[in-house]
Amino acid sequence: MNRVRCLILNAALGPLDYKVPEGVAVEPGSVVECPLGPRTVIGIVWEAERLPGTEVPVEKLRNLRAVLPVPSLSAPLRRLIEWTADYYVAPLASVARMALSSGGALKGPATMTEYRLTGGLPERMTPQRMAAIEALDGEQANIRELAGIAGVSEGVLRGLVNHGVLEPVEVDCDRPYDRARPDFAHVELSAAQAEASATFAAAVREAAFAPFLLDGVTGSGKTETYFEPVAEALRMGRQVLVLLPEIALTENFLHRFEERFGAAPVLWHSSLKSTERRRAWRAVAQGTAQVVVGARSALFLPFAKLGLIVVDEAHETSFKQEDGVRYNARDVAVMRGYFEGVPVVLASATPALESLQMAESGVYAKVDLPSRFGGAELPAIDTIDLTEEKPPHGMWLAQRLVDGIEQRLERGEQSLLFLNRRGYAPLTLCRNCGFRYQCPNCSAWLVEHRFTRRLACHHCGHEAPAPQACTECGEPDCLVACGPGVERIADEVAERLPQARVFVATSDTLNSPGRAAEFIAAVEAREVDVIVGTQLVTKGFHFPELTLVGVVDADLGLEGGDLRAGERTYQQVAQVAGRAGRGSKPGEVLIQTRHPEAPVIAALAAGDRDAFYSAETEMRREAGAPPFGRWAAIIISSEDDAEAREAANRLGAFRPQVEECLILGPAPAPMALLRGRYRYRFLINARRSVQLQEVICGWLRQVDHPPGVRVAVDVDPYSFV
Repeated sequence: MNRVRCLILNAALGPLDYKVPEGVAVEPGSVVECPLGPRTVIGIVWEAERLPGTEVPVEKLRNLRAVLPVPSLSAPLRRLIEWTADYYVAPLASVARMALSSGGALKGPATMTEYRLTGGLPERMTPQRMAAIEALDGEQANIRELAGIAGVSEGVLRGLVNHGVLEPVEVDCDRPYDRARPDFAHVELSAAQAEASATFAAAVREAAFAPFLLDGVTGSGKTETYFEPVAEALRMGRQVLVLLPEIALTENFLHRFEERFGAAPVLWHSSLKSTERRRAWRAVAQGTAQVVVGARSALFLPFAKLGLIVVDEAHETSFKQEDGVRYNARDVAVMRGYFEGVPVVLASATPALESLQMAESGVYAKVDLPSRFGGAELPAIDTIDLTEEKPPHGMWLAQRLVDGIEQRLERGEQSLLFLNRRGYAPLTLCRNCGFRYQCPNCSAWLVEHRFTRRLACHHCGHEAPAPQACTECGEPDCLVACGPGVERIADEVAERLPQARVFVATSDTLNSPGRAAEFIAAVEAREVDVIVGTQLVTKGFHFPELTLVGVVDADLGLEGGDLRAGERTYQQVAQVAGRAGRGSKPGEVLIQTRHPEAPVIAALAAGDRDAFYSAETEMRREAGAPPFGRWAAIIISSEDDAEAREAANRLGAFRPQVEECLILGPAPAPMALLRGRYRYRFLINARRSVQLQEVICGWLRQVDHPPGVRVAVDVDPYSFV
C-alpha cells in the first residue's frame, strides 16, 4: 500500500490522500500524522472505497509524517462512526473526533509530574495559600488542575512548591487498573432476577448481537441482575461498557460495583482530569480496561474486545446530545452492539415509548422484573388537588404534605421533595416598574440563586450579581421572586419545620463525583431529614429510611407543548416515586397538582402504567410521531437577526416537495436567542417510509450560506427549544 486515504479531523476538509513512506506499515484505522500546508494534523486511515474523494496522481502526494503509537480503530468502530454521521446528518470528521477524545493518549507511553501536599506549611501564610492547602487535602494532579480545584492562580501553587508544601511525584501515565474479579462476592438473587441474568449471561457467551429491554419496577434490583452478565464477560476476558446518564449517579454505582467485583471500574466522563482521560483511553484501546462506566461519550471509546453493553436508566433524556453531533446514546449503543456483535441491555423502570415499541415488534427481547427485591412493596400514591388544598399564602407546600414530613421527622425517617427547577425562583422582577431580568444572550429569564447571591441563565451560563436595587428604575429593595425553585422550597421547609435538616440536591450542589459521595454518605448516616431536589434525585439512589416523596408541582413538565411532555412527566414522577419505601418500611408518595384529571397524573395515581403507555402510543400513532413517524429539526442561526432570518427564508424557498413529508417553518425557534445567536427553525415530520436523511442532505446542498450563518440538524429531537 503506497497511498492511503485519510479522514482528517477537521469537518471543513474532505478526505485527503497521502503517500506511505518506505518501511512504514499502515492499515485502515491507523491513526496518523499528516502534513497540511505548514501544519501537522491528525488523521485516520480509512477504506478508500468507503470514503469518496478526489484522485490525485501519486507523484503529487505528500508523505505521511508518522503513524501514532496507538492501536488502530477497529472496523466495527469505523462502521459505527459512519452510521452515526449518516443517521444524524453530521460531518464524519466530527464523529471520528469523539473516538480520539484524548490528545495525550495518542503520544504513546509516558510519565508525568504531579504534585501533592507534604503536610508542611509555608514560612509566610496568605489567605490564598491557606485556601489552597485546605482545598487540596488528598488531591494529586498537575499544577494547572490543582489550581482549578483550589480556585487559585498557578503562581500561588508554584510558591507552595518552592516552600516545600507541595512535592512532585513522578507518575506512570499508563499504570494498570486494579483487576475486577467476577467471583469476588456472591449475591443472592430472586427467582426473577436469576432467570433474567441467566438470559443475559447466555447471550454474552454466544458473543452475538442481541438487544434486550430490561423492564423492572423501581427497587427490583436491575443493577444486580445485569452484574451477572458483566461477571460472565469478565470470565471470558471481554470488556464491558456501562452507560449512566448522570455523573451524580457514578459514586453510588461505584460503591455497589466494588462490593460485587472487589475493584472499581474505569471511569469516563467530562470531569476527569486530562491524565485520567489519557490513562483510561489507552487502557480501553489496549484491552486492559475491563469495565468502563461512563457518560454517553464513552460509546465511542476504541474498545479492543468488547463483550457487553449496558445502558442504565435507558429512558433518560440526558443520553441525547444537544449540541455538536446530536446523537442519542441509547440508540447508538444498540448500533454499536450490532456492529461489534455483542448483546446490549437497556435497563429502565420507565422505558421510552420507542423502546417498548421495539420490544412489542420483536426487535428487542423484553425481560421483566415486576416486583421489588426482598419483599419491599411499591409505595402508596395519592394526589393533592391544589385547587382544593391550597397552600398558605406565599407558600408552595400543601398542609397535608407538610404534615407527612413532620410525621417522618417524629419517626426518624427521611423525606424527599421533588421540583425540577433549580435556583430560588425562575423569574425576578421589580414591583415598582415591572422590569424583568432577562439573559442578554438568550430568550430566557435570569434565575435567582440565593445560595450564591447570583442571577444565572441555565441555557448559556451567564451570571450577574443579584442587585440591591432595580437596574432599570433605581428603586431599592423592590425586587420580587416569582414562583418557586428548589432553594425556595428548602427555605419553606426550614421555616415551617425548623427542626428539619435540609439538603438541596441539584446539579449546582452535586456537580462532581466527590460532592455526590458526600451527599450519599450524609443521607445514609441519617444527617439529612429532608432532601429537596431536581431530576438528579429521581433515579439511582437507594435510601432505605426514605419513606415519603412529595412532588411539589407535577404539572410543571406538562407545559410548553413538548411532544414527549406526558411521557417525560410520567417517567420523572414514577422514578422519583420509586425512591420511597425501598427498605423494610412502607413508602408514600404525595403528588401536588392542579390537574388531577390529566391522563398522566391519573395514571400515576392509579399506578396504571400500561394504560398510560397505551393512550400515549395511540396519540403518537395518530400524529405520525415517533416511533410511528420521524421528526427532525433544522436550526439556522447567526449573531445577526436579519442575517439568520434571510438565510432561513432563502433555505425555505428550496424546500423539497416529498410525499408523506411535512415541513413547517421557517419560524423563530421557541428559544429565539441562545448564547448570543438568533435562531430560526424548520420542523420536519415524515412517515417512516421516507428516506429522511437523504431528503435533508439533498435540500441543504442546494443553498450556500454566509460565513456567519450556522446550520444544525437534529434528527429525532428531544428538545424543542
